[in-house]
Amino acid sequence: MRRLSRLLGATGRFIYKTFVIAELEARKLRHDPTELLLRAVQPALWLLVFGEVFTKVRAIPTPGDIPYIDFMAPGILAQSVLFIAIFSGMTIIWERDLGIVHKFLASPTPRGALALGKSLSAGVRAMSQAIVVYLLALILGVDLRGNPLYLIGVLAIIVLCAATFSAFSLIIAFLTKTRERFMGIGQVLTMPFFFASNAIYPIDVMPTWLKVIAHINPLTYSVDALRALMLKSGTSSFGLPLDFGVLILTTAVLVAIGGKLYPRAAT
Repeated sequence: MRRLSRLLGATGRFIYKTFVIAELEARKLRHDPTELLLRAVQPALWLLVFGEVFTKVRAIPTPGDIPYIDFMAPGILAQSVLFIAIFSGMTIIWERDLGIVHKFLASPTPRGALALGKSLSAGVRAMSQAIVVYLLALILGVDLRGNPLYLIGVLAIIVLCAATFSAFSLIIAFLTKTRERFMGIGQVLTMPFFFASNAIYPIDVMPTWLKVIAHINPLTYSVDALRALMLKSGTSSFGLPLDFGVLILTTAVLVAIGGKLYPRAAT
């Protein structure tokens, strides 16, 4: 019983400190809320230009012959989450230069809680993109689900997707250590993650080598889950349990690696 009590106590402290770190990071949005508005421009352009054009052209086949704009909307939401999360590791480099990393490392907060808290904070930032994409999708006539349970599922996937790529971003920041190198690697990786997924075309139309990459790409499972949860006509190709399972497992592995590498941020 004592061991169980200690375990529950340690787990509770870990969760509490994780949410404290996430709240500290999310609070930064109050200082510059325009960041969210600027980041909303890209998904808006994709939906309004690319989506509208390809819906009329009908050049890309969609499952069940659903309108292309319907098929694309969840993919663009996942893309916007990816773009926010993949650059979130930049905060580590700023915090190192300001001496904040040393203070975190000197505190009793577990390294894993530091990494997980920062990863979850990217999910808070990404939620604003859901509002933008949903409003635009409604204007463009996308057949969206309105059930609150499905909306909660969408938010859960957004947080998991953001946490996955934010944790990956932290690892890049720990290894690169400079802003210029970090930005260069981030820009190189975003488009391959996006195009090697099912965000804007089905996996069935991909060449064999790209299908293999798509099946190990976490963004693929994020899009698959969003498509099933957002659209009335949407279904999951892999099944929602697998989608959630892949994202949770990937996040856990990346956060564990990030926790191990966190002390490197101070050097």
